[in-house]
Amino acid sequence: MIRLMTAKDIPAGMRLKEATGWNQTARDWANLLAIEPQGCWVYEADGVIAGSTTAVLYGQDLAWIGMVLVLPEYRGQGIARRLMQHALRYLDERGVRCVKLDATDMGKPLYEQLGFVDEAVIERWAVISDAQDAEEPETGTERLADTVAIAERDRAAFGADRSRLLQRLLEVFPHDAVRLPGGYVMGRPGSNAHFIGPCVADDPSTARRLIAHVLERHAGTPLFWDLLPDNEEAAALARSFGFEPRRKLLRMLRTSAESPYGNVQQVFAAAGFEYG
Repeated sequence: MIRLMTAKDIPAGMRLKEATGWNQTARDWANLLAIEPQGCWVYEADGVIAGSTTAVLYGQDLAWIGMVLVLPEYRGQGIARRLMQHALRYLDERGVRCVKLDATDMGKPLYEQLGFVDEAVIERWAVISDAQDAEEPETGTERLADTVAIAERDRAAFGADRSRLLQRLLEVFPHDAVRLPGGYVMGRPGSNAHFIGPCVADDPSTARRLIAHVLERHAGTPLFWDLLPDNEEAAALARSFGFEPRRKLLRMLRTSAESPYGNVQQVFAAAGFEYG
C-alpha cells in the first residue's frame, strides 16, 4: 500500500536510507516533508514501511524525484516501480513539464523503462578537510540573511525556481550559508559526512572563496561535494582542495517539453541527489 509519509515515519525512513549507506539525516527527511508534504510517500508491506520516494516541485517547470529506497529483503517485488509510477502520476496531474532524478546503477534500468533518458553525469567527491590546507575566507564573504538576493542567480544557473528549497535550507542550516556579490554557498550535516551545496557562482574565483568558508568551518571533518563534471572548473576546484571522486550517478530526465535550461558553468555544487 502506498500512502503519504508523515513525521512519524521518519525513523522508518532512516532505516531505509541506512540500508543503503546514504548520507541523509532525520532532519533531511523532515525538510522534505516540510517542503513538499504531498510529495513524500512510503510503501507499506506486512505492516512494515518497505519503500519510499519523494518529489520536490520547482513550479510547473520541473520536479525532482529522490529517496527511491526499498529495504533489501523486499527488493525484487516491484515496490520501487509502483512508487515511481505513483509519483509520476502525481506530477502529471499537476502539469509538471519535466521530471529529473539522479540515478544509481541499480535504479537506472527502471527509470529507463519509465521513460527517463540520460542527461549528464553527476559525481560525489569527498575529503577530510584539513585546517592547514583550507584557504582563509576573505572579508568580503557575508552571512546569507535571506534568499531574495540569490533567487534570480540560482534560477538562471539551475534552470528552475528553487526558492522554497533555498529558504528551508537557510532556515534550518544557517551557519554555512554565505554570499558574495557573485554567488552563494550552503551546507548541512550528514550522517556520513558534512555536505557542501548548493553553490552557485559567476566564476571559479568566487566559488573558491565561498567553498573555502565551509572548509574552514569544518576542518578535520569528512566532507561530501556533489558536482557536475561538465563544469570542468568545479572539478578542478574540488581537486585543488584535496577532494577525490567517490561515486558516479547519472542525471536523467523525463519531459513532455523542452528541458529547463540553466547554466552548468555557474553550478559549482549541487543541492544533493534528492534535490538536484
